[in-house]
Amino acid sequence: MRSLIDILELSTAELDKLIATADDIIANPEKYAHKCAGKKLATLFFEPSTRTRLSFEAAMYELGGNVLGFSEAQSSSAAKGESVADTAKTVSCYADIIAMRHPKEGAPLVASMNASIPVINAGDGGHNHPTQTLADLLTIHREKGHFDNLTVGLCGDLKFGRTVHSLIAALRRYNNVKFVFISPNELKIPDYVKDSLKKEGIEYSETTDLEAAMPCLDILYMTRVQRERFFNEEEYLRLKDSYILTPEKLLGAKADMKILHPLPRVNEISVAIDNDPRACYFKQVLYGKYMRMALILMLLEVE
Repeated sequence: MRSLIDILELSTAELDKLIATADDIIANPEKYAHKCAGKKLATLFFEPSTRTRLSFEAAMYELGGNVLGFSEAQSSSAAKGESVADTAKTVSCYADIIAMRHPKEGAPLVASMNASIPVINAGDGGHNHPTQTLADLLTIHREKGHFDNLTVGLCGDLKFGRTVHSLIAALRRYNNVKFVFISPNELKIPDYVKDSLKKEGIEYSETTDLEAAMPCLDILYMTRVQRERFFNEEEYLRLKDSYILTPEKLLGAKADMKILHPLPRVNEISVAIDNDPRACYFKQVLYGKYMRMALILMLLEVE
């Protein structure tokens, strides 16, 4: 039995296999319609979510399985003080696989150590979000055709952004990927990320100027400044509009650059960009469902 807590638990060969399965699901949905008949997914969401939770649920239904669970901590026994370990042991009696979102870093890991069924980390605090990274990877692969030799700009909240940390960890394993970190000084990429890139000789640069960075980018990964990660409302309000992507800011961008965003969008991407052929963030949502389908099949060992 295997869980997925961190994107680095998947080798590049396994990532390639998941992408190939997702491509096949897109091409032949009917072939997969009953693969998980009789199986149940438990969605344990201790923190609000639209896309991730519904994406997991849609993925399981499209594989012919069923879904049970809760969408906030208040509607679970956590409100009575039940531990994550006990919740995991209990839910293992009802389901075949768990998808867990939790505000505390490490909670899905604790669940995986106590559950008798596979656990998927659906986001833990500012730490990890491996299935969002799977969605990001499929988007990049389908839009660009490869991962090697790309210059990837990550913009916005690089300090608390778990999607950013997971994507860097995944992409750094491919050849000649360069990173450009675009953020206000208060939300810079953590030093431990930079230190490990330096150690591996991976090229990166830091800037506060989005427009100056734009011409060299193959991928622009926008993120929102997350109110829920701030202890100070004033600080949040000061930084929340640091970067707003508008058509004017795209004037210097490559014609084939791709714009990604893990969503929800607050106002960091103008709606005027939604019809730009470079905008991929709603495709990314759809690709996330296919990658979660592929992952569920892999962890349940469904042929």
